[in-house]
Amino acid sequence: MKKILFFILILLSVNLKAQYTSNIEVLANEKWWGGATKWGSNMPYTISPVIDLRYDNFDNQTSPFLVSNKGRYIWSDSPFSYQFKDNNIYITSPEEQVKVNVAGSTLKEAYLAASKAFFPPSGELPPGIFFSKPQYNTWIELMYDQSQAGVLEYARNIIKNGLPPGVLMIDDNWQNYYGNFDFKKVTFPDPKNLIDELHTMGFKVMLWISPFVSPDSREFRSLKSKGYLIKRKGSDEPAMIQWWNGHSACYDLSNPKAYGYLLSTLKKLCEEYKVDGFKLDAGDAKMYREEEIDVYDGKSYGAYQSELWAKLGSEFPYNEYRACWKMGGQALVQRLHDKSYSWEDMQLLIPDMLAAGLLGHAYACPDMIGGGEYSSFLNIDSNSFDQQLIVRSCQIHAMMPMMQFSVAPWRILDKKHLDICVKFAKHHEMLGEYILSYAKKASETGEPIVRYMEYSFPDEGFEDCKDQFMLGDKYLVAPVLTSENSRSVKLPKGQWRDDEGKKYKGGKRYTFNNVPLERLPWFEKIK
Repeated sequence: MKKILFFILILLSVNLKAQYTSNIEVLANEKWWGGATKWGSNMPYTISPVIDLRYDNFDNQTSPFLVSNKGRYIWSDSPFSYQFKDNNIYITSPEEQVKVNVAGSTLKEAYLAASKAFFPPSGELPPGIFFSKPQYNTWIELMYDQSQAGVLEYARNIIKNGLPPGVLMIDDNWQNYYGNFDFKKVTFPDPKNLIDELHTMGFKVMLWISPFVSPDSREFRSLKSKGYLIKRKGSDEPAMIQWWNGHSACYDLSNPKAYGYLLSTLKKLCEEYKVDGFKLDAGDAKMYREEEIDVYDGKSYGAYQSELWAKLGSEFPYNEYRACWKMGGQALVQRLHDKSYSWEDMQLLIPDMLAAGLLGHAYACPDMIGGGEYSSFLNIDSNSFDQQLIVRSCQIHAMMPMMQFSVAPWRILDKKHLDICVKFAKHHEMLGEYILSYAKKASETGEPIVRYMEYSFPDEGFEDCKDQFMLGDKYLVAPVLTSENSRSVKLPKGQWRDDEGKKYKGGKRYTFNNVPLERLPWFEKIK
């Protein structure tokens, strides 16, 4: 009996991983940001729960990076958990001792130092059309009923209603099943002609894909025989991973042969149909738990598998991600997690976009205009539907690096509100060269395109400001965020001019009441 207990203790000691802990005191007047995009509305942090970056990606981008306005930052090459509590940051890592680095005395200086050292810009950026034209996603209009006829009708109505053509994403269920990358012939009888026609109309075309494989399909059997699928813990059988569409097998991208096989399959798809790229969905860290699965390299669990999924997308200039681990500074298009159709969720767009920028994701899009949750737009009652919310959401998008429509504005809006959305889509198009110039700078310097006020104007009292932002160096943007059509704006020191040509003395706060629905307040510093 004693020998059995002895061997059990030995086995436990082998399997138990060391835990490195760090307690970092927050300095006087110090504020901290980073870690997870979806925590943007809680930044700068004061109190937080324990946030485990290995498995908690909160449906969006995460990175092992925290940064302060006192020139300090925290970086680790591996996921750690952190908590803000009692004026301390409590950090636990299973792989290394996490320490504080000092670089200058401001948020900008600390960010740029960390970016240069740990997630340097690649020198590449996504194609210019992402920044200069709107994006369109067929999800809310077609949901799981994607079809050639439906996609063409959607695209034609974009042009018919005066919106500029841009990137068009055909969403889930264009394919026969998961893991299969052939168009469903019943609903897409002539996909080559579809793609050709969309290109002729001025669109670039992307397809929704995921790393999942439908069980007991032809592809499943082939991939299983090759050993290309994630396995169930302690078994040679493929794991059935739970996600929002049920349970599926999943590519094991830690296997170089599986990675190469999927990459070549997707490239063949692009060659055959002239598809421009992919919306790479899923890949969430929470789906790859070590206690449930085995992977080829024995270490790529949680966030690491998510990182591999992101690296796959970097092989295609036209890409889009919602879940991502690290990869800051790379030419990846990021989108915020689906927001609900509500004023409360619309108010999350600015803080979450700002948070994404501070994780190194300059090329980002604030979800879909009006929200990405399709149930909000089913069986719409025009008498109760808040068209004002759609317009204000569109205005936020118009002065972001990217803007994306999904719900068809011509279906849910009357002519007055539709015309305003078209106006701001064209406003974004007009800003295209300016935004693209900052995207190019981001590819060289790593700087965000959308910036915290504290980032651009340190020591001017903007530490807690997250409802206005700088678009590059020129534009201070202060969208209306409530149904009351009013807002308060704090201007940095100096002289400023607003979108109507009125001048203001900086270093003061101004309240704007009864802001017309046609107006998006922005300010430019007078040199």
